[in-house]
Amino acid sequence: MVQYARPSTFLLLFLMIVKTSSLAQKSKIRNNYASQKNIPQLSIERSMIYEPEKNWMYSHHPSIAHFKGRFVATWSNGIKDEDSPGQRVLFSTSTDFFHWSMPEVLANPSVYDGDTLNVLTAAGLYQHGDTLVAYYGEYSPIRTNTHLWAKYSKDGLHWSGPLNMHVPVNPNHGPTAIASGRLIICGNFTFPYTDDPSGLRGWKMSSFYSDSLYKEDNPATFEAPSIKMHLPPLCEGSFFQTDDHVIHMLLRATDDGWKGKLWLTESKDNGVQWSFPVETNFTDNDSKFHFGRLPDKRFYYIGIPDSAHRSARIPLVFAISKNGTFFDKQYIIANQPYHLKQEGLWKDGQYGYPHNIIHNGYIYVIISRLKESVEIIRFKLKGL
Repeated sequence: MVQYARPSTFLLLFLMIVKTSSLAQKSKIRNNYASQKNIPQLSIERSMIYEPEKNWMYSHHPSIAHFKGRFVATWSNGIKDEDSPGQRVLFSTSTDFFHWSMPEVLANPSVYDGDTLNVLTAAGLYQHGDTLVAYYGEYSPIRTNTHLWAKYSKDGLHWSGPLNMHVPVNPNHGPTAIASGRLIICGNFTFPYTDDPSGLRGWKMSSFYSDSLYKEDNPATFEAPSIKMHLPPLCEGSFFQTDDHVIHMLLRATDDGWKGKLWLTESKDNGVQWSFPVETNFTDNDSKFHFGRLPDKRFYYIGIPDSAHRSARIPLVFAISKNGTFFDKQYIIANQPYHLKQEGLWKDGQYGYPHNIIHNGYIYVIISRLKESVEIIRFKLKGL
């Protein structure tokens, strides 16, 4: 029997560049943010969902949904520090945006070793018919053994037991449907997809990296493959799809690879294969962001485009593009500071990790405040 040698990493890199050069390398996605000076301020309403006093002082990775007459919010919740053993997932609900229920535990971590607990990360919400699904990632304190779990609810109040999604990913955003109906999850460098409309089975892994370069996707695994592929550490994607069916996945470049710009990988086969990432001219603060599409078919971005004050995560900006290329119309959503109550590991960033929904004429944006409290903001679509 003839045996074939495995291709080298260099060869894989070369083939990947040749195969995908017609995609992201031709992209002109950019914005024109310089500073918040002279940018109009939106008229907003805001409500604090969770503001701890003395216990469970870490909150991050929030998501929001509107389901059967009530808002449902989920987020990661830790005792003091980011992504430490025992981190859990909470949820809270509201029927009017202003008044929120006392948070309840959606999921607790399992035991890793003896009395040490694993780490859970809230990973988004997804609605299908009369069912709401909440996702969360789980990994060990040494960032191994990554699993994606889901629980579903028929009323947004009571939840099923955990269901294993059988993909080793800790997502950035929950599932989003593309034009074909396929669901895609934004991970760090992997983008699992399924054609099951419930979002509860059939997930398959995909990435711009060869599957030989990684075993799992969590907050500690995105640097190793980037070094091998001569890329900056890329993570925390968010995408939009244009009418030519190309999926544009923007990525955060972080750590020593941060140069104040987002990166881009693209797919034109419904998320199965992804182009070799390239740097864009879209400014970034080294933070998570969220892209989407308005009812009038314009594209939008919610995030922190300020590249002059890295990781400050202020101001929170809403930007619009007519064609998905140039995000030239910008608004300040919020720029008021929050004052930290208790120090903790990596507890920084005024407006952290935005996620949004569009409902009944408003855009709702949920964020963490210095990774301690969880706030929601809304503004009207009319007039944008």
